[in-house]
Amino acid sequence: MISIARWVPSEGLVLEPNALEAAKETARNLALTAGPGAGKTEMLAQRADFLLRTATCRYPRRILAISFKVDAAQNLRARVRRRCGPDLAARLDSYTFHAFAKRLIDQFRPVLKGANALDQDYSIGQRRVQRTSITFADMVPLAQTIIENSRIARDAVRQTYSHVFLDEFQDCTADQYALITACFGGSKCLLTAVGDTKQSIMGWAGALEGIFQTFADDFAAHPLNLYQNFRSAPTLRRMQNAMVRVMDPPAALDDADIVGDEGAIAILNFADDEEEADGIAARVQQLADNDGVSLSEIAILVSKQQQLYCQKLIAAFDAHGIAYREEDSTQNLASEPAARLIVDFLLVTSSPRQPGAHRRLLDLVVFNQGVDEEREYQLRSKWNRLLGETRKAIATGKINLAHKPDLEKLVETLLDTVGSEDIVAMSSAYAQGDMLATCIVETVDRAHELLSGGADPATALSSFSGDRAVRIMSIHKSKGLEFDTVFMLGVEEETFWGKQADERSAFFVGISRAKLRLFLTVCEKRSRPTGARRWTVTRRPHEEFLSYV
Repeated sequence: MISIARWVPSEGLVLEPNALEAAKETARNLALTAGPGAGKTEMLAQRADFLLRTATCRYPRRILAISFKVDAAQNLRARVRRRCGPDLAARLDSYTFHAFAKRLIDQFRPVLKGANALDQDYSIGQRRVQRTSITFADMVPLAQTIIENSRIARDAVRQTYSHVFLDEFQDCTADQYALITACFGGSKCLLTAVGDTKQSIMGWAGALEGIFQTFADDFAAHPLNLYQNFRSAPTLRRMQNAMVRVMDPPAALDDADIVGDEGAIAILNFADDEEEADGIAARVQQLADNDGVSLSEIAILVSKQQQLYCQKLIAAFDAHGIAYREEDSTQNLASEPAARLIVDFLLVTSSPRQPGAHRRLLDLVVFNQGVDEEREYQLRSKWNRLLGETRKAIATGKINLAHKPDLEKLVETLLDTVGSEDIVAMSSAYAQGDMLATCIVETVDRAHELLSGGADPATALSSFSGDRAVRIMSIHKSKGLEFDTVFMLGVEEETFWGKQADERSAFFVGISRAKLRLFLTVCEKRSRPTGARRWTVTRRPHEEFLSYV
């Protein structure tokens, strides 16, 4: 333990003033809004480090972190473990909303009465069956019912947690906010809500309007803003700062405060989209071969209609033998959590060195289960045995991944081991209709297609996993991601044709995905692609966006 006065951010990191104030807050609830790359997750990790190292969160009290996606919960847990070590990090519980709700249901299930009553062996399925089955959408409201109707449950939660983190809070739905209010409203727990009010991407799911203002009013939360983008090199940050002067003038820095010449920005002008495709492919090949940039650290971003704008580019990548993954394809299969689980399992069991896939797999099936240390050890031992046995069977030829029945049997074993409830909990969509079954079938079909060609499994699966492939996606899809190199395709009036303020925000999100290199492409002409209905062949540079360079 150290004193509050002696605490400094771990690993020598420097936080901007507002982030440092938030990390060290000991008396107030906080409502933090931040732009892309402003270090929201890092601020939460440093706040956890402060609370635990200084004993502001006194043993045996714990910190509860709630995120909206499994990977975000895993990311925060891993980052806190790096910052303050495994012993202190063990007092952070990082869940998704639904994982937290399920934990409450499992612990206090007898509180549920009447139509809400559940048997001990209840399941999560596609429809509600009295006492025996609930749907994914039932979990948060049932957890709220428990907290509101049981003082014992409510006091248990409040006595367990002294501090609560709410990540990506702009996406909080009415049901989720009601659960938070039931658990912690009027309590002494200190809440820190973090998110970006300009980047809400879940309005279709019922995200509240003005959620930060609502939270600030209900919890007397102190508002703070984070602006600095620490993922980008100084040259790129100065371009972003030029945009901030237009979008939010008071938030802009003096360029003199952004020190350094690292980073590169270039405007690439082409006569047409065929020349553009060949030029990008050649530059990507050079980055990979000469500069040692991993293909997975390169992204091609498009404002909209990615399937139209990238037809020539995909053909060029195929011609150059460059592995790529289309994130916005019709099925968007690779982004499905169930597909990710299957592909990571295949990578880990068929290839000797897959640290990224192995880490994701263990995070999902072991560390995200919210169990105590003994149970976590048991789970890890079970998975290590399964991985070892499967590796041996593949190496000795007992399992042939190119043989579809073997592949199907292996996937079936994996899913049985994980368990249907945990798989359904990966995505709310899996509780509806036959989406999960369809996802599994399509994943096996795609994996078989890739593995039956005789190539090394790691190479064959690279275009599926994205671990060794260029990522092609819309700006919208890139939110929250970062890459060494970003190509922003088509910085033209005809590409960014929507409401100017919205297009400016989208462009800002896109350019801020780049950490070291940013290339903006402009064509004089774009031939009409297959499937296009309305299309302008002759193009004009987007003078405002290019002027920020």
